Amino acid sequence: MQFIDVVIENKSVYTDNFYTYSAPDDVRVGGRVEVPFAGRKNPVPAYCVRTGVEPRIDKSKIKEISEYLPERSLNEEMVDTALWMRKRYGVKYIDAFKMFETAGKRPAKEVEATDTPTDPGFELSKGQERAADRICSAADDEKFRAFLIKGVTNSGKTEVYMRAVEKVLDMGKTAIVLLPEIALSEQVADRFRRRFGSGMVATLHSRLKTSEKLREWLRIRSGEAKIVVGARTSVFAPLDNIGIIVIDEEHETTYKSDHNPKYDTVDVAYKRAAYSNALLVMGSATPSVVSYYRSKTGVYELIEMDERIGSSEMPELELVDMRKETMSGNLEVLSRELIRSIDATLAAGEQVILFLNRRGFSTQVLCPDCGYRMTCDDCGITLTYHKSSNALVCHYCGKKSPLPGKCPKCGSKFIKYIGAGTERVEETVRKMWPDAKVSRFDIDTASDINDSGRVIDDFQSGRTNILVGTQILAKGLDFKNVGLVGIINADVSLNIPDYRSTERTYQLITQVAGRAGRTGGKSRVLIQTYEPESDVINEAASGDYEGFYDSEILHRGLMNYPPYTDIISVGFVSGSEDTALAYAEKFRKRLLDLRDAPEGVQILRVRPDERRTDGKARAVFVIKAPQGSRAGYINEYMKYRDRMTESKADCFIEIDVNPYGIT
Repeated sequence: MQFIDVVIENKSVYTDNFYTYSAPDDVRVGGRVEVPFAGRKNPVPAYCVRTGVEPRIDKSKIKEISEYLPERSLNEEMVDTALWMRKRYGVKYIDAFKMFETAGKRPAKEVEATDTPTDPGFELSKGQERAADRICSAADDEKFRAFLIKGVTNSGKTEVYMRAVEKVLDMGKTAIVLLPEIALSEQVADRFRRRFGSGMVATLHSRLKTSEKLREWLRIRSGEAKIVVGARTSVFAPLDNIGIIVIDEEHETTYKSDHNPKYDTVDVAYKRAAYSNALLVMGSATPSVVSYYRSKTGVYELIEMDERIGSSEMPELELVDMRKETMSGNLEVLSRELIRSIDATLAAGEQVILFLNRRGFSTQVLCPDCGYRMTCDDCGITLTYHKSSNALVCHYCGKKSPLPGKCPKCGSKFIKYIGAGTERVEETVRKMWPDAKVSRFDIDTASDINDSGRVIDDFQSGRTNILVGTQILAKGLDFKNVGLVGIINADVSLNIPDYRSTERTYQLITQVAGRAGRTGGKSRVLIQTYEPESDVINEAASGDYEGFYDSEILHRGLMNYPPYTDIISVGFVSGSEDTALAYAEKFRKRLLDLRDAPEGVQILRVRPDERRTDGKARAVFVIKAPQGSRAGYINEYMKYRDRMTESKADCFIEIDVNPYGIT
């Protein structure tokens, strides 16, 4: 027998500690065990974090574990990563450990595996060959290295990933391939199954049933599946001997979790790859400013792929000044030039993509008599009208409310709808082109994996002529017959409350434009904008990433934004706004009074947050922590959180490191 320390699976912050038990000698670090705890009738799950512990109390008082479950256990690397997450993000031990596990007791039936590959691959272009050779030769060194592939849209990055994965598999190692969306991960997983055989490939994502997720998890943990393809949570795939982690479209915001634990997928992938002496390969046509900065400073090795593969040609990008359209009497969402281009494209037998990064029918509903604006009772966020469900929807918490027959404030029966979303564009397009097959692809229509797959399949097969959608269209989907892309209201993302707004605008325009012209021939991208003089819109239209980066990195330096700092958002949630504000002010003062505060730190003022949490009030402030000082502030947060817990404060504290939606 030996003594071990474990982390208990319990939500309470009061039990966020290590507990010592006796256990058989074969229990190892990462071992999943069941233990008696706090007088409970049934044993509770726990994970072993240390073995060979010398107890500080009377050994006769130490309880023995109830059961050891080796088939549901983790390994030392996963434990190390979970403990690192606690320090990096200030999360509870068990919240980090649970990212590596899965629920369920009975796995779904095994799917019949086809282990005979049906896709032998194809001859690489010179650009692909150079990239693949560089990565594969690095694998031979069996040392950690991080690569950033900056490759134009349709430069063939996926095939490079597959060659690199093949290399590490030949070395007896395993691979994780991450995609920004579930629909896209399923599409790419099919390619990997055709290349390596379905028995070698597993998928993990939130839309799998519990039994299906358990089946895939056990296939991975047992070593049957060597390749895991999935969305961001697949970074926690329980693989041994990792040889490579690939992050495609690394710039995408979906790689940052907005639910606890609020981790950054790139950070976690970097940690796991470094521990395993594996390769980290990230790719994008529009790398994030932070990643490109890291490539400039030597943290990542830069690989550039500047040419499209095959006969594919880059589309022509043109700006349409919507101010002139309005002045000439056109108040519709589609410009006359876009209408003419849609006519010509359909007549040529090609397909059209119309992109608008706003879903719903109208983005605001208000009373013209008194000016009352419809907002969410729980969050305080402006509600969007969705015509298909005849409901007002909060795009922050998801709450739906019936459309009122009159103004809740003054009783007026006149309700005005302002702004256009994808529903309205879809309705307009159906009326103008009644003979065309029109589909919409946004979160509302893609909430089910089967529905989203059907929309993609219909467009890829040519059954759909016009596809209207939001930013989900920009995430690496491969369409072969797109002759025209219309970007409606390209300035929308410039006005979001986030210091990354210009970066996001450049990325969205470039990525959506990249869906066009993939099979040769001339294609067009029309960018409708009310700000045609905008530098970032013009840089995107001309494909000038370096120009965009140079101006953006200068701005980031002047304003103390990442990569020069880490932004830490500190939030306090309470039933009373005054209570939340008071606790926030007290903690802010504590930080301001720190004797060893780093030079250049900025701690912004406390303010009420209009976004509410479960109907409760929130108060927030922001820390701009210079590089290298982040850990100290997270440690201060954890100490203050523990004090609040001990004093049974009627307020809850939370943090988010480098969140989206921070001005």
